[in-house]
Amino acid sequence: MSAGRLLSLLLLLQSRGRMSARAIAEELGVSVRTAYRDVERLQGAGVPVCAEPGRGGGYRLLDGYRTRLTGMTGGEARALLLAGLPDAADGLGLAAEVSAARLKLLAALPAGAREEAARTATVFHLDAPGWYREPEQTPYLPLLVDATLTQRVVEARYRRWRAPQEVSRRLRPYGLVLKSGVWYVVAAKDGATATVATYRVAQVLDATLSDERFDRPGDFELSAYWASYLADFEARRWTGTATIRLSPQGRRRLPDNVAPEVVRAVDATATDVGGDGWVEAVVPTESTNHACGELLRLGADVEVVAPAALRRAMADTVGALARAYGVTGRA
Repeated sequence: MSAGRLLSLLLLLQSRGRMSARAIAEELGVSVRTAYRDVERLQGAGVPVCAEPGRGGGYRLLDGYRTRLTGMTGGEARALLLAGLPDAADGLGLAAEVSAARLKLLAALPAGAREEAARTATVFHLDAPGWYREPEQTPYLPLLVDATLTQRVVEARYRRWRAPQEVSRRLRPYGLVLKSGVWYVVAAKDGATATVATYRVAQVLDATLSDERFDRPGDFELSAYWASYLADFEARRWTGTATIRLSPQGRRRLPDNVAPEVVRAVDATATDVGGDGWVEAVVPTESTNHACGELLRLGADVEVVAPAALRRAMADTVGALARAYGVTGRA
């Protein structure tokens, strides 16, 4: 058997207390017979494992025996448990490793700190993906993890938004980012300038791990790159502005229907018009089509004042809807 499984057995007994051979077998993913043999080997290694026969019996460590992480406080352990991302670890192919590390962490703590940390883990749950969408399928994520850690080139076929949509790339992965439930790989693309770019992992159609190695630049910092990438994305995203009018109800519905940047712009620029609670504000826009689709969610609680192209697009869409429903005039 592996030394790793012996250590897992030791930490199981330390963190759980008395356990039956069947419970040990289920936790370690082995047969009951193998669990018995593992206990015997642990005893042979000098670990004081006591056997308690009869109903409710099982195996436990001798009172007072434990291995611990020196200097780890309950608060530190609680913070580490809160940092665990089970869904992300599963996508990375590291679910078993994260489970084992969590077990080791709990087992290494004194009883009081262990109970506090375990209680913390039961009252917090992270669900990274946003509402109204299924989690993305990322079959090549484990391969990209391997490539990133071993610094090996990846031959990939990738689907992008502009033509030609399917392209081939030789990537040197520098890091992986999980943003709102979506995985991205930051990689240098082979070429004259070795441009660093961001690729959505779900859009990787095929990938092969090559034997070619690369050196990750010593001055590259993933967090700094990502902050710069987000800033550049936001700068490119908002290409124009629009003047709109909102009813009181429209303003209340705003956060559930548009981007936070639009909500903040309304809060910053809103001025009263007409004395009936309506306000006028200037908001950022991505494009005429995108802004039209976003604002139409608010129905009659919003009116576009400018620019003329967006106001016309709103009117054309509303007119098309009226014709589709057989409405030709106001009753």
